[in-house]
Amino acid sequence: MDRFVSFRTGSRTSFGLLTEDGIVDLQSDQDRFGSMRQALQDGALPLLAEMGAARGADYAHEAVTLTIPVPDPEKIICVGVNFPDRNAEYKDGSNQPEHMSLFPRFPRSFTGADQPLIRPPESPQLDYEAEIVLVIGQRGRRIPEDQALAHVAGLSLCNEGTIRDWTRHGKFNVTQGKNWDRSGSIGPWIVPFTDPAQLADIRLTARVNGELRQDDRTSRMLFPFARIISYVSTFTTLMPGDMLVCGTPSGAGARMDPPRWLAPGDVVEVEADGIGILRNPVADEVS
Repeated sequence: MDRFVSFRTGSRTSFGLLTEDGIVDLQSDQDRFGSMRQALQDGALPLLAEMGAARGADYAHEAVTLTIPVPDPEKIICVGVNFPDRNAEYKDGSNQPEHMSLFPRFPRSFTGADQPLIRPPESPQLDYEAEIVLVIGQRGRRIPEDQALAHVAGLSLCNEGTIRDWTRHGKFNVTQGKNWDRSGSIGPWIVPFTDPAQLADIRLTARVNGELRQDDRTSRMLFPFARIISYVSTFTTLMPGDMLVCGTPSGAGARMDPPRWLAPGDVVEVEADGIGILRNPVADEVS
């Protein structure tokens, strides 16, 4: 399984192929791609996999810090309430929604794998949400559902960390609770998408300090992956490097009685079949 990463080492930022021996740096003077986003735009993941396989590792694993897989996306759009039991968690008597709930997140609100999720001093209510990420590889607008998956270049994972009380500050939006700096994570890598079967029935879980908190399958999503792409592309042009974060199962800390918020020292692991494990510790913000 090819795994493409973006990373930094010292003052250098780059992207490459993760191997058993380390990281093959695929951004260099003799190569044509200046960024992961550029490589996605050119449909170059198969070529990069060949290039990486033919070269030795440039960096040991421990010599780099992983960043989010596409550090400079034009947009990140998240889907809310996309599993059946999630709607019931709200206990408001509402029917399953006809249309999906959406909100944006800014790249700065995410960090990479193994980096701490940051709890701000303004609220202790840092929560976790395990989600699958679609990384767009082909531009599209008003994409029919039966053509939607052709626009996906790869898959990744997200812990869509949320400051819960701040999602209730406004009447009609959750944006301010979803965009605290480094409150969530995306990664650790991009797995190339080559077959619709990769998305058919993925088991998605979240563990906090080894305790299983979330556990569901993508076959139960209210809005399947192809429908998400089609719906979002109706009102905005999807661009290579865009990331669609596709919804979380029930079991987040806010829905427990009493709620169980993340605290410094906790470790959260998001795992999905065929993609991997995204692991992050939790820390308080340091001024």
